[in-house]
Amino acid sequence: MPEHIYVFRDIAMVFAVAFACGLLAWRLRQPILLGYVLAGLVLSPLTPGPRVHDTHNFETMAEIGVILLMFSVGIEFSVPELLKVKWVALIGAPLGILLCVGLGIGVGALLGWPLVQGVAVGCIISVASTMVLLRILMDRGEVGTEHGRLMVTMSLVEDLAVVILTVVLPSFSPNGEATLGHAAWQVGKALLLLVPIALAAWKLFPPLLARVEKTCNDEISLLLALTVCMGIAALTEEVGLSLALGAFLGGLFLGKSHFTHKLALQTQPLRDVFVAFFFVSVGMLLDPSTWKESWALIVLLAGLVLAGKFLVWAGVVRLFRYPFSTAFRVGVGLTQIGEFSFILAQVSSKAELISNQLYHSILAASFITILVNATLFRFVKPIPAPSGDSAAPVKVAG
Repeated sequence: MPEHIYVFRDIAMVFAVAFACGLLAWRLRQPILLGYVLAGLVLSPLTPGPRVHDTHNFETMAEIGVILLMFSVGIEFSVPELLKVKWVALIGAPLGILLCVGLGIGVGALLGWPLVQGVAVGCIISVASTMVLLRILMDRGEVGTEHGRLMVTMSLVEDLAVVILTVVLPSFSPNGEATLGHAAWQVGKALLLLVPIALAAWKLFPPLLARVEKTCNDEISLLLALTVCMGIAALTEEVGLSLALGAFLGGLFLGKSHFTHKLALQTQPLRDVFVAFFFVSVGMLLDPSTWKESWALIVLLAGLVLAGKFLVWAGVVRLFRYPFSTAFRVGVGLTQIGEFSFILAQVSSKAELISNQLYHSILAASFITILVNATLFRFVKPIPAPSGDSAAPVKVAG
């Protein structure tokens, strides 16, 4: 059978199973994203039954979902709003990451792990899933709230930390050739290259969009928005930073106007489809055959994320004198791990910092933490963004 036929067959299967599992989750009053993860588990090559021919295709589609979602969030933010939480983001987020690394080292010491394995696990659990966090916040209409701004901004700092950690972690490998100096140079070079790009985009895009708006052609304006989104994301990846950060900056650079909010609504259906592909691809990574022999390790990792990270992030926010209610919500929101933790786990596995059993346990723990995190939010009363807030939330279907 020709290769392209497999692609369309796989896409049809993913749509069908995602629909069925998403409907099941909705009928059970659970977040639809959990249904999508279940669909990925059903179609995974690691489970019996129907399976997709090539999971790599859906990993690429998942990255598009990340880009479009972060672009939408960037549109809903403004620079003044980000500056309101600059200190807790610039100081508190790195402090929280260091405390999470300390948790990994402490638990590793109690279990007799090598020091580098404890460091790797601490780094892996320190990074929350930006996709899960944003999807829940947008469903609840809380992106523009105080705790919503804190969570999104801190998660962006975590994304930056991933860039650093992917270079730093291999330096701890017995066979690694990377050095901390090399890591610092790579990150510094990337940030220096990003500054002129950001300044040019900040000046160029708003007047360009205003001119396109006068054409009154929605198709042209949508294509321009997608060009900005994908172009900035590609540039940030090229200089060594994450696609998610670039997409967020692309939305941020568009400025604030009725036109940009209309663009957010135009891209919403396309975004939701690719976001579904993202969560399906997460399910495809899970290997249930390893769960029986690793259940104790999985429970330990899940507990470390759910309890340990809650205490760390709630404590960090309280340290900056935010109300307890805000600290509590931020703590709940950041108690999961996802896509960037997978990247760090892969890097650590290749560098022989963690075992194959621990790698698969981390993937299973991520699924548990996403499930529990989404469930916990059901018991926390939503606080919508204040009326008139410039970051009025965009409703996400489902």
